[in-house]
Amino acid sequence: EIKVEIADTPALRTLGLMHRTELGENEGMIFVFPSPRFASFWMKNTLLPLSIAYVNENGIIMEILDLQPQDLTPRPSSQKILYALEANQGWFFKNGIRSGDRVENLPAAKAF
Repeated sequence: EIKVEIADTPALRTLGLMHRTELGENEGMIFVFPSPRFASFWMKNTLLPLSIAYVNENGIIMEILDLQPQDLTPRPSSQKILYALEANQGWFFKNGIRSGDRVENLPAAKAF
């Protein structure tokens, strides 16, 4: 299990995990979009190495990518997603989580 903060508004999604200097071992952030879409993340002002899981509307992890601190290179999803789950880099691997696995107890998407 991972304890996540929910980023479900445009302002919270924009801020994300920027400027943080630590993140608990089993903590992260889930970005919730109003509808399925192609998404892209970068690491502007993000000081921690993270991994991101792009998750579709059915809760299936489509792909997991590693992100490097302060890297401005966009890391787009290859498919439409409804969620993006960020955790400490390597958390998914360490916990045996891979593409095709299902994420449970996801927050509902909100229309804005």
